[in-house]
Amino acid sequence: MPITPMAPAPHPRDGYYTMNNPYQANGPKGFTEFKYLEETHDLFVRLDFPGIKKESVITLLQPSKKAVTVTGDAPKESKNDASHRKYGTSLGLLCDCCEISNNIQSFVDDGVVRLILSKKKIYLHAPTFCSFGGARMPTDDAPANIIRGYNPQVADGNPYVNLGAHLRGLIPKGRRGTDPADPAFTGPVILPHPSVLEGPMMPYEAKQLSKGGLYLRVDMPGVPSDRFMVAVDGDGVVTVMGRAPATMHDTSGRTYVAKVANVPRGYDGGRIKLVPKHGVVRVTIPPN
Repeated sequence: MPITPMAPAPHPRDGYYTMNNPYQANGPKGFTEFKYLEETHDLFVRLDFPGIKKESVITLLQPSKKAVTVTGDAPKESKNDASHRKYGTSLGLLCDCCEISNNIQSFVDDGVVRLILSKKKIYLHAPTFCSFGGARMPTDDAPANIIRGYNPQVADGNPYVNLGAHLRGLIPKGRRGTDPADPAFTGPVILPHPSVLEGPMMPYEAKQLSKGGLYLRVDMPGVPSDRFMVAVDGDGVVTVMGRAPATMHDTSGRTYVAKVANVPRGYDGGRIKLVPKHGVVRVTIPPN
């Protein structure tokens, strides 16, 4: 009997907890999180780039000093992966009173890129707080292959275009960053990753193997390699779980619960092989 994959299914009333990943059960929503750090006035950014290798990440401050471009590669780690993935996005200030300093701090771990951006005033009489945002593409500073979704007619010449899947809402009490509980991210569909420039844009893939086995790639950004587990219940449902702890200035940790396959009753779950790496878990389920 072949092992059969289980496609993600939204809750019939509420949909997916967050449309960026159908398996995320709690924690901050969205591909990206932005936060204004009150104590230092720096900007904190979390970018989910599952599968990305630390040494491939390039962070480039644009000449305007208004935007930062981040690119990186997630290699094809298994012969059963559909392909590699290449990520790229830009983020930056939306005000005219500040610019980003050269001191950009970048941290890459478990498929997540975290940045600390320092800014400095260029107009001293401007308000104390200024707007910032992310996943917004410059019209002319970023390389052409990074500018995706650009519309020069938008916003009366504002040099940024909002890609809604990245930055939905702001914290209700003020423009201090994205709202980690934004209900706009809850819904019945799964959003493709807007920062994937090459390769699969969805957070999972399944491939039937010879003799009835099954291979799965499941994105769980932020989960360390030792925080994954797999279980098979009495009905033969295979569930993969992962726990991403809060790191640096993350709003909170995240939990993932993925029902990924059906196996015959009595199947020995110890035969299932998990290979976690860079916030992606690859699952091989041999035939019964």
